Amino acid sequence: MPMDERKKKVLQAIIQDYIATAEPVGSRTIARKYDLGVSPATIRNEMADLEELGYIEQPHTSAGRIPSDLGYRYYVDCLMEKENLNQAEEEYIRYRFSQKMEEIEAVIRQASEVLSEMTNYTALILGPQLGRRTFSQIRLMPLSPGSALMIVVSNSRLVQHRILDIPESITPADLERISLVLNDRLQGFALEQVKRDTLYDIYGELASYKNLVSHVLDVIEQLACSKLNDKVYLGGTLNIFNQPEFKDIDKLKSLLGVLEKESVLKDLMEVKPELGLTIRIGGENKYEEINGCSLITATYQVDGVVLGTLGILGPTRMAYSKAVSLVECVTENLSQVLAKLLK
Repeated sequence: MPMDERKKKVLQAIIQDYIATAEPVGSRTIARKYDLGVSPATIRNEMADLEELGYIEQPHTSAGRIPSDLGYRYYVDCLMEKENLNQAEEEYIRYRFSQKMEEIEAVIRQASEVLSEMTNYTALILGPQLGRRTFSQIRLMPLSPGSALMIVVSNSRLVQHRILDIPESITPADLERISLVLNDRLQGFALEQVKRDTLYDIYGELASYKNLVSHVLDVIEQLACSKLNDKVYLGGTLNIFNQPEFKDIDKLKSLLGVLEKESVLKDLMEVKPELGLTIRIGGENKYEEINGCSLITATYQVDGVVLGTLGILGPTRMAYSKAVSLVECVTENLSQVLAKLLK
């Protein structure tokens, strides 16, 4: 059975109405709200054909119809017209990214916040693969007697920190001296190159602080193993509660369980440079727990090199036409800001 123009218009009307209302759609609703130029009886016939083709389905508790995953796929691939952002929306996104941010992690978090806020879905961003990271600066700062803050800044503007337990006899001047020596000796070292024997030649210079220096090195080794691209940043997780599809507690628990699994999130957001923007609908997602969701992802890049992936997770009843534009706009702004930071 071919998909003629009238069936396309009826399917588009059903999807648009269901996206807007979250209520199953009947033929009378289509006839009343959409000027298709045909009677409710004709629309019913077309809906029967669409159901037979697998593009719509009937919930058990309603006489109306809702789109199937196949229906959404046809809509996204063949019927959807991308809704451009208005000037105010574009300016707001640019404004949020124009805030002074000197750390890559802050930029990533800002992107996840903007995306979740403007879509009302959950944003996911796979941190960038930055390649070789080298030391830029190490600082040890007193917090209170017996503790200090250790800050490590890399050439990629990634700032990491740890709170250290230190002897109470250590003074702020001692911490300053240790910082100066470490900065002098570690400048330019790749994080992964710093092993314990790297610091043997400075133990003599810091003989009085050997135990503390050894502790600092342990922390540096931990940070060296920590990579931005091993982390998925989430924004707007609680937006899920706003979607009527997830009023079912069991569904909600199942979905939240997925969002707590780092390995699953990284798998979902795996970088596939050749794909650019992708939309995975319902059962197209390989994890059963999110089969009631759609995932829109796009790759962000600097100088033509793909660094990571960002996206939004929402119900299959997603406002795809607007969501795609928002994902593209945030991706573009994120790429521009990262390009400036990584110069």
